[in-house]
Amino acid sequence: MALKLKGVEYEYIEEDLKNKSPDLLKYNPVHKKIPILLHNGKPIVESLVILEYIDETWPGPPILPSHPYDRAMARFWAKLIDEKCSSAMGRACLSNGEEQEKANEEANELLTFLENELIGKKFFGGDTIGLVDIAANFIAHWHRFFEEFSEIMQPPLITKDKFPNICEWVNDYINCSIVKENIPQKDKLAQIYLDLIQAAKAAAQ
Repeated sequence: MALKLKGVEYEYIEEDLKNKSPDLLKYNPVHKKIPILLHNGKPIVESLVILEYIDETWPGPPILPSHPYDRAMARFWAKLIDEKCSSAMGRACLSNGEEQEKANEEANELLTFLENELIGKKFFGGDTIGLVDIAANFIAHWHRFFEEFSEIMQPPLITKDKFPNICEWVNDYINCSIVKENIPQKDKLAQIYLDLIQAAKAAAQ
């Protein structure tokens, strides 16, 4: 998404994480995971690090704000989403029983923080997509998925009654022209989530 916003041409290589390629292990031997940005033969890893590298390397619309305080706040929210929200929402969707209840409480608390951060804003970055919006990309995709497969997640984690600002942000975000052009195929994304849910249920039995 960041490369698209900057107008940078790139080659996208998909990885099978169940059968990691030699290149993945070569370019990210520490974490052995994606994403990896390979630029001039040199690898940059970790999502938020990559986003800042892209912003500093190429001209075009800025991903981070110009003011130091605003930049610090953008980094704070992006880190919260990357390290806390994704984990809590994942456990809320894929766990069961008491663990799921605790994860739901944590996810709701974190989503409430994000809901309040969006008051008076179209995007987390203001009027344009920025670092925090890209970090929160998965929230938009998860919300779309669970709206379509609502019978899987009861009650749904994000609703218009509980989180109207987040729901409005999801709508604005996925309907942004650059985002719309790069939304993962619905069927493919749905199958990934369904496989995760089925695997979690099987592990719990």
